[in-house]
Amino acid sequence: MPIEFVCKIKFAEEDEKQKGKQEGDKESLIEETCTPQAKDLAGFANSCTLHGINHIFVSGRLGVKQTLWALAFLLSLALFLYQAAKSAISYLEHSHITALDEEVIREMVFPAVTICNINRFRFSALTDADIYHLANLTGLPPKNKDGHKEKDLQYPDPNMEDIFNRTGHQLEEMLMSCNFSGDNCSTKDFTVVYTRYGKCYTFNGQKSLLKKTKQGGMGNGLEIMLDIQQDDYLPIWKETNQTSLEAGLRVQIHSQDEPPYIHQLGFGVSPGFQTFLTYLPQPWGNCRPNGDTLIPGYETYSISACRLKCEAEDVIKRCHCRMVHMPGNAKICTPNDIECVEEALSGFQKKTNDSCSCETPCNLTRYGKELSMVKIPSKGSARYLSKKFNKTEAYIRDNFLVLDIFFEALNYETIEQKKAYDVTGLLSDIGGQMGLFIGASILTILEILDYIYEVN
Repeated sequence: MPIEFVCKIKFAEEDEKQKGKQEGDKESLIEETCTPQAKDLAGFANSCTLHGINHIFVSGRLGVKQTLWALAFLLSLALFLYQAAKSAISYLEHSHITALDEEVIREMVFPAVTICNINRFRFSALTDADIYHLANLTGLPPKNKDGHKEKDLQYPDPNMEDIFNRTGHQLEEMLMSCNFSGDNCSTKDFTVVYTRYGKCYTFNGQKSLLKKTKQGGMGNGLEIMLDIQQDDYLPIWKETNQTSLEAGLRVQIHSQDEPPYIHQLGFGVSPGFQTFLTYLPQPWGNCRPNGDTLIPGYETYSISACRLKCEAEDVIKRCHCRMVHMPGNAKICTPNDIECVEEALSGFQKKTNDSCSCETPCNLTRYGKELSMVKIPSKGSARYLSKKFNKTEAYIRDNFLVLDIFFEALNYETIEQKKAYDVTGLLSDIGGQMGLFIGASILTILEILDYIYEVN
């Protein structure tokens, strides 16, 4: 019996203990569920993926080991920030590299060719009213010996666009022959354009009807024979700023995307010679997008269009008018305004580039040219040409010229500027330095931000 009694008592004690333990566990689970555990710095350091901080933030006093780890971490962090700053500065410098490449293609778009007769007005086309109005430009005396008297000569106000169009050299009379890549061409392949030289003509200037060449070398480009009509040049009575002592043509080879700026970028061709011109396009970029159509009157942005816009703004500001070839809607200057216009353009040329900042387009075609000339006509061909065009041999020698323009070969060099350091390279460098020095990543930064949010 005593043994049974003792066993019963012990069984009861074990049962009570088990019951108490289950109740205690239940209370502990309830506390964990209802009461959130506050995150301390040591706990965060042990769970964070940032290297080194779990050796610094530990429970207890700060010892020598923790101090050394803290110094090592701070040094690594400083090195990372230094390298990251260098990478950011390098990116903000916008450095670039230049790639040079040569490309060969089966056919190439022929450039626009603008030609201007150096003489702006034909003497035979000038009327009494024209001579009266253009006295400041031409320096010609009146036909009446007593001079023009305003009370006797009541001429209407001059229309400069009409005067340039009517009295300029007409392509129908100047063009003796035209050939492009073996096919005949005519005045219909030219368009009228106005420049500082007055009425000019551009071959292959229409983007919708671009001509292409499929072979390089002489005979595979544009060949034109022109009569400069030197006998119809203005006589020089007295010298003015507009007086020209030369005879011949002014020519510019340019892209269809830019207007001619022939008084600055053109070259001269004299009569009595056959001029051979070979060229290679050289695109360059550095750079303003060509699609920026901020210049009224032009479809695409170009340096020539920008310069013409600046010239027009200066002339309009000082003279309240614009020249025929300038963009804008202001009224066209009359010959009475010519002194003001000359002063404005002269002042514009003396200004620094800051007053007219024209960025280079991102896609720009420039033509490097090589010139060669031969005498025309030869003794043998002078008589033939004289009979063919019903002109004297002396007239042909003084007035005729032949212009040959062709590609040397159907290949060209591309010069392309590329970013030396872009956003991808910047992020890659910073990510690599972050992993190398402190063993961190984007997710590590998110862990730190999450900890700061929970603490606050």
